[in-house]
Amino acid sequence: MSDFVSHLRGRLRDDRAFVFVQDDLRTVRLTFTELDRRARAAAVRLTELGMTDQPVLLLYPAGLDFTVAFLGCLYARALAVPAPLPQAGAQHAARVRALAEDSGARLVLTDATHESAFDGLPAMVLEETADPDAWIPPAMTGDTIAYLQYTSGSTSEPRGVEVSHRGLLHNLGLFRRLSGDVPPRRLAGWLPHYHDMGLVGLQLQALHTGADLVFMSPNAFVARPVRWLEMISRYRADWTVSPDFGYSWCTRRITDGERAGLDLSSLAMALSGAEPINPGTLAGFERKFAPAGFRPTTWNPGYGLAECTLMVTCTPRGLGPTIRGFAPAALERRRAVPADDGVPLVACGSPNGLDLRIVDPDGLAPLPDGRIGEIWVAGPSVAAGYRGHLDATRETFRTTGDGRWLRTGDLGFLLEGQLYVTGRLKDVIIVRGRNLYPQDLEEAAREAHPASGRGAAFGVVNPDAGEHVVLVQEMRRGRQEHAGEVADRILDRLAERFGVPVSLVLVGHGEVRQTTSGKLRRRHMRDLFLRGELPFVHAELEPPLKGLLHAGS
Repeated sequence: MSDFVSHLRGRLRDDRAFVFVQDDLRTVRLTFTELDRRARAAAVRLTELGMTDQPVLLLYPAGLDFTVAFLGCLYARALAVPAPLPQAGAQHAARVRALAEDSGARLVLTDATHESAFDGLPAMVLEETADPDAWIPPAMTGDTIAYLQYTSGSTSEPRGVEVSHRGLLHNLGLFRRLSGDVPPRRLAGWLPHYHDMGLVGLQLQALHTGADLVFMSPNAFVARPVRWLEMISRYRADWTVSPDFGYSWCTRRITDGERAGLDLSSLAMALSGAEPINPGTLAGFERKFAPAGFRPTTWNPGYGLAECTLMVTCTPRGLGPTIRGFAPAALERRRAVPADDGVPLVACGSPNGLDLRIVDPDGLAPLPDGRIGEIWVAGPSVAAGYRGHLDATRETFRTTGDGRWLRTGDLGFLLEGQLYVTGRLKDVIIVRGRNLYPQDLEEAAREAHPASGRGAAFGVVNPDAGEHVVLVQEMRRGRQEHAGEVADRILDRLAERFGVPVSLVLVGHGEVRQTTSGKLRRRHMRDLFLRGELPFVHAELEPPLKGLLHAGS
């Protein structure tokens, strides 16, 4: 079958369902057959409104209303644009308007609670009034664009990635291969539906493979992370997906008493994706939840991005993670030299169903194994491009003599058939010829003192001395009186480990900005620093950078 709708309708069942666990722990349930019926009714209404081939902005809280609306758009051949529901405030309202303008959406679908919240944008609630049997399947091929997945905006303004039906089916097929001969029976998770990992890795993967899905809101998870693991325990889920943050949050916030009520023995696959994956997070989660039945072989580290629908590589079921140490001095020269006491990196699996190469980002020549360069990907999962951004599409999706390649903007290397991701190309800080990866600086700073929270490292050009390292570091709540001590400990740790001068800015909890998917907005933090707009608690700046913080003090 060439389109996702035909594939889904070929496996409709009443014994498979989506179950949404509300914040009050009550559940809402729709079987696959009921989802199909409601999606057909929604498609009839959208077709009546002339939305075929038109973008439709989906602004929903977590729950089944989004799933129905998304499928309704697919059934009507309308371009679904999943987006985060804006919070109160002019800044969030402006983002919604900008997203609508960029995508060209003329209609917002939402729930009754938020119908009047979008000033200047026509919004509608999908009522169950249309006859689902009046639905006429529109003509679709593999090249038909299924939906627009907006990028997270961690290194640039968000852009709408055009995901085709062929690309979606191919990527979901890659997910299906991970589990081998034992397909997933029940998925469980909390990821937002507007994020590619939550949409493809949970919701669409469940529909594609014919598995139950039990899910909750991201806000409920953050407020009480044990709910995620309780959901896995109660419903005996065998598959879950989360970025590194989710596993780390559980380790830090779930008490021993809460853990005592958990049984994670049913969990066979725990996918983890981040940039890059922190081996300390995996080890900490294992130690914490081994008494609850979590096994190290459950881990499935992977790598992906919206421009490849979602998954590029991932470790198959039952293998567990491969973690190796690499000489730090060699990494700074863009070479991967194994060293037992070196920087630990987590392998993200082998290419399987996609072509992958490592390319010199300057000369654009392919690099051999063990050399660090930009990750390039080719294959059916690669998206059509960015809607309405021809220049960016040409820059990112390159046609060469041997195919069409996605330039991911991520750095990594291949070794013994596995991919290791080392960071973002645009985030690398070059100091006197050394390539410093910001996540290494951030991790060292977080380990330096118990009061250290999240950090963002970036480079600032000093005309007299080249690029200079700046670290903006959060302090945990209630610990600001220790600012001087925290600064000394962080600077000592960074000097010992990296041997370069660092300007340090300590800020309050929540001041280091992230995208909606939890990625650090390092370039945004750099802009705030250079504009003097950081409300700092304490600062230790190298002489050329002094004076930049006056406006934010």
